[in-house]
Amino acid sequence: MSDTLPDLPLMAWEPTKDTLHLYTQIVGKIQLASAPPRNHWWHATLRVNESGYGTGRMVHDGVSFGIAFDLVRHRLVVRTPGREEAIPLRDGLSVAEFHDSLFALLRELGVHVKIKAEPFGVPMTTPFADDTEHAAYDRERVEDYRDALLWVDEVFREFRGWFTGKSSPVQLFWHSFDLAMARFSGRAAPPMPEADPVTREAYSRELISFGWWPGDRAVAAPMFYAYAHPEPDGLTAQPLAPDGAAHWEQTGTTHQARLPWDQVRAAAGPRGTVLDFLQSAYAAGAITARWPYGDLPSNWCPPRGLVEPSQAAGTSGP
Repeated sequence: MSDTLPDLPLMAWEPTKDTLHLYTQIVGKIQLASAPPRNHWWHATLRVNESGYGTGRMVHDGVSFGIAFDLVRHRLVVRTPGREEAIPLRDGLSVAEFHDSLFALLRELGVHVKIKAEPFGVPMTTPFADDTEHAAYDRERVEDYRDALLWVDEVFREFRGWFTGKSSPVQLFWHSFDLAMARFSGRAAPPMPEADPVTREAYSRELISFGWWPGDRAVAAPMFYAYAHPEPDGLTAQPLAPDGAAHWEQTGTTHQARLPWDQVRAAAGPRGTVLDFLQSAYAAGAITARWPYGDLPSNWCPPRGLVEPSQAAGTSGP
């Protein structure tokens, strides 16, 4: 894939991003209601495809169906065996109209699914069926987002392939609109009795998570990130690559490794820059949490200043 990456200034497309995010939450909630449960809520997440992203195959009321955002032809596609219908995505299509059109189409196809029809985990609170405020759709900016999403998905899938332990799919989380994946040590994480059931299941095992999001009101720029759960002592003392671009950021009581999208766009080798960042964040978490290292890739060379995990003291196992 081309390493000429699109510019994604949040201010230039925030109204469109918010609208697309709310559209996506509706589709994500339909999958949540129609797919059999999997660990860590993996059944509810979306996947990047060749023209955008969408659900896996779902079954509801005995009907097999799938929903996908075609961001090449700018339409939402609903498929059942032998039939394909689409809702055009356009400027002026409010969240309310999108919601009503999609559910009318599903009923026509014999799918009578019910969801909690209100936003989750975002500043917007208006129920989907009542939201006429969010209706922006800038095709050019959506295409830039699509191109960025496909590029990041490809890099993440390469990185995922280096690890032979338990690893999540590369998946689009519709509640936060970030593309992410995680590696697992195989050990249980400490209980979280005060957390909600969603969080308790998501973080029931030790993990190191890696992701990319297009920006939001808290972080007003596209960003790669990584974090370890539970966060081990000494994590932020570990070096990150590339030096001078990646950094540790405090997020409440924990920390994230971060690498700005614009630093990647400006790099001589964007793909290698991201892979080095991901591997350095993994090494930082795995070294300090004392993960076993038998599954480290053999085809990765650490940038200057990073320590090979096999050379780090006390890393022979948990």
